[in-house]
Amino acid sequence: MNAQTSTWTPAPTSLLTDHYELTMLQAALRDGTAERRSVFEVFSRRLSAGRRYGIVAGTGRFLEGLREFRFEGPRLDFLQRTGVIDSATANWLAEFEFTGQIDGYAEGEAWFPNSPVLRVEGSFAEACVLETYILSVLNYDSAVASAASRMTSAAGSRPCLEMGSRRAHDQAAVAAARAAVIAGFTGTSNLEAGYRYGVTTIGTAAHSFTLLHDDEESAFRSQLQAQGLGTTLLVDTYDVEAAVRKAVELAGAELGAVRLDSGDLAVQAVRVRELLDELGNPDTKITVTSDLDEYAIAGLAAAPVDSYGVGTRLVTGSGVPTSSMVYKLVARENAAGDLEPVAKKATGKGSIGGRKTALRRRNAQGVATHEIVGIDTVPVDDGDDRPLMQPFVRDGELLDGWTGPDAVLRAQRRHAGTMAELPRAAARLSEGEPVIPTVLES
Repeated sequence: MNAQTSTWTPAPTSLLTDHYELTMLQAALRDGTAERRSVFEVFSRRLSAGRRYGIVAGTGRFLEGLREFRFEGPRLDFLQRTGVIDSATANWLAEFEFTGQIDGYAEGEAWFPNSPVLRVEGSFAEACVLETYILSVLNYDSAVASAASRMTSAAGSRPCLEMGSRRAHDQAAVAAARAAVIAGFTGTSNLEAGYRYGVTTIGTAAHSFTLLHDDEESAFRSQLQAQGLGTTLLVDTYDVEAAVRKAVELAGAELGAVRLDSGDLAVQAVRVRELLDELGNPDTKITVTSDLDEYAIAGLAAAPVDSYGVGTRLVTGSGVPTSSMVYKLVARENAAGDLEPVAKKATGKGSIGGRKTALRRRNAQGVATHEIVGIDTVPVDDGDDRPLMQPFVRDGELLDGWTGPDAVLRAQRRHAGTMAELPRAAARLSEGEPVIPTVLES
């Protein structure tokens, strides 16, 4: 990652929400329940598509946006003009500032069914209005991070590079790059992600650059002069073998890498490696792109490939573009002033009442065996367990360390640690049950 500190400031986030959040707020203000103490939790009832674990990402982005979650000026005028809220609700929103507590799983951490990924405590009013924004960030970012984790696991020690900006919404592309780096990708093509979060940016040239020139040699000469001998030359615009020979002729043994972007990548990589070695370039690396996912990466494990560039499949969660997380009220203040559990009973879409806390149970070898979720209780550590809930916000104040470039770097290290802790079955790409079970304790 780059070392710079970003000066980027997020745009206002208060209207990145659903209409009904504010109609619920208005009704609660009118009937006097808006200030009831409440506990909301983010969780998923199941992992997607038979996957064995998920990876949390997006918490830092949400916390950045929470600072800007304010209702003022034109936004309040819009809400009143269109009849979404009345004047009393507008007056409440004009003074809105989150004053509660937020805890949850740190970014880079693995999650499982019913893991309390995020817990928001405050009045019903202030916790309610955050629902849609929280879910939109966590569902997407965690989906990308979960896919990215499977890709980096399949790649082993070979670097993965994020190249999906052109396949996603402009802001989703930034979020995807950030999430991918959390899950072990070593760089991104997205410059905005580099600016905001200090991640390393990468890129050289596309086929259009070769086609712009009168011949491939002219294109290669231009790129080498502009970017140096260590650059990566794209060698499959015309004839791969001829391009590799020309690249070595022009750059010599210092040529950094060649890139393959089409055809049978495994077969081509073998021939290109042989050719590079024959020409005296054993240190020139081979990077491959072209609609890769975790399965394609695993299929290339035996090929002489040095790095992978991943785009479309990454930014779409490799077929799972959401984490199916929900945000449910699990406890609220009763008439006596005490918190009492509440739960939704709908078939197949129920929730579990009560305030949750979690830890990861590990055996004597430090390998995770269970996700222990305590309901209105703190699970008892049996000696080698690891608490999972981290404090993010206290009395409305964001605690240090959870946003910005340094937070992304720490999350990347956390992902490496949590993956090392999971059983080996976590690396399997075949469909299966969660790699560790979730146990509820009360």
